[in-house]
Amino acid sequence: MKNICGKVIENVGLHARPASVAVTEASKYDSNITLQYMGRMANMKSIIQVMKLSVPANGEIEIQCEGEDEERAVAGIAEILEKKHIIQRTKKEV
Repeated sequence: MKNICGKVIENVGLHARPASVAVTEASKYDSNITLQYMGRMANMKSIIQVMKLSVPANGEIEIQCEGEDEERAVAGIAEILEKKHIIQRTKKEV
């Protein structure tokens, strides 16, 4: 399992457009990918589940990738979310 920890820096939080960016990227991989916020979890391949978490700006999140392509998944998700200024990693993936 590989993890990404970060803070949401998008001013609207992880809602609508930023959530769709995250879900679109996560859906490219076969691994199970979950998003955690304040003890709650969502399937990161589901826009409804991600938006239901209601992650605000400055919310601390963890993304977990588990599966045969977890290395590529964690790298791809981190890259796009940072490139689009949606999250800022608080520590390197483990």
